[in-house]
Order: sequence, then structure tokens, then C-alpha cells
Amino acid sequence: MVANAAARADIRDLFKGLVPVEVIDAYDRLLANDGCAKDQAETLAGDPAVVATLTDLGMAHVQPHSPADPAWFRPATPDLALQGVLAGHQTRLARDQRLLLDGHRRLADAQAKFGVAVNDRLPAHLVSVVSDRAAISELSASLMNTARKDWMTLENLDTEMPLTDDFAQPPLPAFVSAVRCRSIYAASAMDDPAARRIIRACAEAGEQARLLPVVPMKMKLADHTTAMLPLTPAGTTGALVVRAPAIIAALRQYFELLWERATPPEGITICSAR
Repeated sequence: MVANAAARADIRDLFKGLVPVEVIDAYDRLLANDGCAKDQAETLAGDPAVVATLTDLGMAHVQPHSPADPAWFRPATPDLALQGVLAGHQTRLARDQRLLLDGHRRLADAQAKFGVAVNDRLPAHLVSVVSDRAAISELSASLMNTARKDWMTLENLDTEMPLTDDFAQPPLPAFVSAVRCRSIYAASAMDDPAARRIIRACAEAGEQARLLPVVPMKMKLADHTTAMLPLTPAGTTGALVVRAPAIIAALRQYFELLWERATPPEGITICSAR
């Protein structure tokens, strides 16, 4: 039985934010009373749903009756109760990650079927030109989601407007766990505070970043399937979308050659290569 007030406060802190307050209160009462008869559990907890939650989370269990004692609703020790709570959260996170990755796959399929059309609305063209600003922006933002193994970019941070922190598109954690993300930036970006913050934010999200003295153009490359190249310095008014396998292979080789020459930026933690 946990009767000491300080100990009971510690128990509340142990579960704070991990389970609802009413569940913590019910668990605290169970500990204080060393459990209760099974048929009194709903009265002590205050709600049948709370009893179910305590049981589902492994914070309490029913001890079967014996010749001498009735069935008893008994609390788990705090360490085992917390272990059960964390296991539940871990299971839900794994499920949510699977849903997120599945959602990205569906998004890629939807983009292929309903996405930004280019030229005469034949998005399956091997090489196509996009000149609409909105279409370029949408395609640039969504192309990352089509990658399944590799996402590679060249970024010189040329923009038509002053560079701001929202220029960055850091990869999602679930995306990084499945896809190797690499970017090569112009070394001069490290002299610009906003550019440095952008590189740091992307690196902290899981991107591998390197620098070159000169990055001649922007490029986004997803796997062996699609590349996006600028037709202007900033790439906002004209872009080339390439799906031709021979050109994609050449662009990948070009990126790898630059990657070997590039160096990690100083003072920024870089995700290690897989």
C-alpha cells in the first residue's frame, strides 16, 4: 500500500501526461487501498471505462477468487504499470507510422493518377516542361513523397524573394526511416543565418547534408524514377520534369560524383549514412 503523501505525489508525476488524469486518480486510489473486490472496482474507479482502461494498460488486473478470498481488482506495482503504459504507446506509434507510410504511398499513387499535369496534360511524358508557378510549387513540394529509397537534392538557395526559415521542407521522421535523404548545398549558404538555420533544421530531421564551393543548379531526384530541374536560376517560372531512365541514371551519377567531392558543414550535426 502506498500511503505516504510524497510517494503518492511521485506516483502521479510518474504517469502525468501519459494517461488521462482520471485513470491516474483511480490507480492512485487502488494503490492506497491495496486494490478492492472485483465487484467494487467500478465504484472505486468512478467509471466502468476507467476500469477497462486500467486493465487494458496493464495498470491493474483481476486476481481470481480463492476459497478464502473473493475475486480482487489489484493494482500492478508502479514500475510494471508504467511499463505497460509505455508498451501501449509504442504499439500505437508503430501503428501510426505504418499508417503514415501507407498514406505516403497512396499520395504518390494519387499524384501519378491525378497530379500536376504538364505540357498537354500527359504526365507520363519522359521529359516535360512545367511553366506555371503554382504547378511548379506544388510539384516541388510533393515530389519528395514519391521516393521509396533515395531522395537527393542540389540546392544553391537562389530565390526570387529574401530567404526565410519556411523555405525549408524537412523530411518527416517516418519518411527518413525508409528513405535515404541527401542534399548538397552551396558553401556560401553557411554565411547566411537563415540558410544556416534551414540546413540545420533539415539535418536535425534526418537529412544528410554536404557543401560544395559552387552548386551550379537546383535539382530534386527521387529514386530512379523522377527528377526536377530548373529552367531559370530560382526554378520558380520554369522547370523540367524528367522520367527518362537514361537521363535519370546520368543525373544520379552526377549527384554521386558531387557527393564524393562535397564536405559536411561545420557545427551542424549530420545524420550518419545508412
